[in-house]
Amino acid sequence: MANVTDLQTKYSKLAQEYSKLRAQNQVLKKGVVDEQANSASLKEQLKQRDQSLRKQEQEMDSLSFRNQQLAKRVELLQEELAASEAKGKKGKHGLQTQSVFDEDLQKKIEENERLHIQFYEADEQHKKTEAELRERLEKLDKDAEQHQAIVDGLTTKYAETIERLQSDKARLEVKAQTLEREAKECRMRTEDCQQQLRQCQSELNRQVKQSSSVIQEKVPFNDTKFSDYNSLNVPSHNRRHQLKARDVAGQAMSFIQDLVAALLNFHSYTEQRVHIYPLDSSIETISPLNQKFSQYLHENAAYVRPLEDSFLQLYQSITEDTVTVLETVVKLKNFADNFSSYTHFLQKILPYQLKSLEEECEAPLCTAALSAKNQELQSDIKRVTSVFEKLQNYINLLALPSVQQDAMPQSNTSAVFTQLAACLHSLHDAIKEMSKHYNQKAVIERELPTVTQKLCTTTECLLGSLGSLTSCTGKIATFFSNNLDFFTSSGYSPRGSTAALNPMQAESMLANKKKATAYIQAVKKAKPQSVPYREALSNRRILTSSTESREGLTQQVQQSQEKIARLEQEKEHWLLEAQLGKVRLEKENQRIAELEAQLAAALGGSPNSQTAAAGTLTRGPEEAAAELKAAGKEPTLCTSLVGMLCTTPTDEHVGDEESREQLIKSHYMARVGELTTQLQISDSKAVHFHSECRALAKRLAIAEKSRETFSEEVKLANQNITRLQDELATTKRSYEDQLSMMSDHLCSMNETLSKQREEIDTLKMGSKGNAKKNKGR
Repeated sequence: MANVTDLQTKYSKLAQEYSKLRAQNQVLKKGVVDEQANSASLKEQLKQRDQSLRKQEQEMDSLSFRNQQLAKRVELLQEELAASEAKGKKGKHGLQTQSVFDEDLQKKIEENERLHIQFYEADEQHKKTEAELRERLEKLDKDAEQHQAIVDGLTTKYAETIERLQSDKARLEVKAQTLEREAKECRMRTEDCQQQLRQCQSELNRQVKQSSSVIQEKVPFNDTKFSDYNSLNVPSHNRRHQLKARDVAGQAMSFIQDLVAALLNFHSYTEQRVHIYPLDSSIETISPLNQKFSQYLHENAAYVRPLEDSFLQLYQSITEDTVTVLETVVKLKNFADNFSSYTHFLQKILPYQLKSLEEECEAPLCTAALSAKNQELQSDIKRVTSVFEKLQNYINLLALPSVQQDAMPQSNTSAVFTQLAACLHSLHDAIKEMSKHYNQKAVIERELPTVTQKLCTTTECLLGSLGSLTSCTGKIATFFSNNLDFFTSSGYSPRGSTAALNPMQAESMLANKKKATAYIQAVKKAKPQSVPYREALSNRRILTSSTESREGLTQQVQQSQEKIARLEQEKEHWLLEAQLGKVRLEKENQRIAELEAQLAAALGGSPNSQTAAAGTLTRGPEEAAAELKAAGKEPTLCTSLVGMLCTTPTDEHVGDEESREQLIKSHYMARVGELTTQLQISDSKAVHFHSECRALAKRLAIAEKSRETFSEEVKLANQNITRLQDELATTKRSYEDQLSMMSDHLCSMNETLSKQREEIDTLKMGSKGNAKKNKGR
């Protein structure tokens, strides 16, 4: 049923993500369509403005032509007027008419000039507006192309996502059908079990009734009505159990501290790697998914640190004067809650970890081997997360008796502890497998041409944290397995019963312990302690025998130590004797070779010399020793701090003592050289590790500074984005207002031009009529 719930949850999450992506796709499509419509409308407006501009140019040409004609006509009229004035044939009425006509003509000329000026200004404004509109149209075309490219990319990406989701959906449907069948089978088995349970309950009720009747009849002094308050059922305080529990909790505390440190390092170095690979955040922006992943990883201390704090509180609550069983350890619930929070944190970052590895596989230089290792790491991460979920369930089960009484019998508790030990071994195996695959991946990454030193250093730190995590989980699994008997044993249980100890009985036990302690102290103060005579004699015999056995053992130890020292001296002595024997053997071999050479040379001489040489070679060791004794060369015994050496002073081997001392000196000099080399190597390693630690500390400080700088830059970038969006909206509104104003202005200019055209036509007609009248006159 838990698997069905998990699958339904995952399916609902996938459906929500699919709906979100679909809504975003619709919004982007709508935005692109709107931009295309705006671009088409702007192009149409530009065409209309071009047509109106051409019409206005044509009208301007025609007006200029008509203006020239009117100017020529005015010159002719002025010449005629001058001629008529010179002749003086016209009367006063003609003069008045001509003056009125001249005034009207002058007004029309001034108005024509003013209209020309306005038309020129409107033409310049129109050209300027046209240039701005062309620039905006080009910009909008570029934006439309970019949006179209984004939409195409998102369409392909979402199509792949939709296909993958559909395949996942089909697979999940098949799995759901399988789980439904299994659920039906489980329901059937559950019904059978319930039926068996009813039968067992009825049988147990019958047995309880029978036992109750027996107890009421046969055990009249036992308080069966209120068993919780029966003093006979209160166990005695087990100090040995408390000391063992305190020791085990202290060991577990050290392991938990190591585990917390390893988890903190693992998550921190994973966050650094996300900022470096596949994209370096100092050069270009990483993907939004990795940004979210990095944000979650940055919060790891809020989930990991409470594990250490809550277990420290649990360790501090276990003392010699308390009762430590699952029903009384209240602080275990806090640790279980914090562990559940950390497990939820792992479940939250699990999809981001998998997606991050998929992004690494999609990198341009990702090889097939690296993709295979990433897939193996994905399966390892899923396995580690599932193991942590199992651990969470088991720890919650162990913390349940401290909250709810009679929540779990003793047999189930032993089974939970056994399963917890097996789960810890599974966690160690999973993390070990993940560390192995990460090492293989690091080896493949170092062969890539684009790998940086920063990435290599971060990967090495990540591998180191994985190694420490593997070692820590192995120690925890071994520690838990070694102490499994202690965990499963019942340190306290009511007398005559196998039931678990409840908190009320624990309080009664502690109260009885305090009363007993107070009574013993009062007795000690009131009466000095005395021992019976027989017991004192027995104690004296035991003490005497133990003292004698202790002295005998001490003498045996001293004799053994002296024997070991003597054997060490003899060992050194025989080693030196072996070396000296080897040197003497070499010298004897040289001497024999020289004698053989002399013998070979003497074979070509006289027979007497050959016989003497042969006699010299065939003499036995007894005769040689007799000769040496006759010559006054007896063997001598030399002693030193290292041992004894028996030497025979001969003419050819006078320097044996010197060679022995030289060999001893060379041996100790070689040993001193080896120790000096080892010391230098250790010093160099210590210096190297110290420099590495300093470099890591500097890198950590630099990383913290860069993180703060990047956070500030991100804030500034977000502020700039908001400001630019506001400016874009403001500019868009102002452009729309300007376009509406320009359209209104152009309409008013068209109306003005039409009115001017009508007035010019009226003036033309009036001037033609006046010319005809003048000709008629």
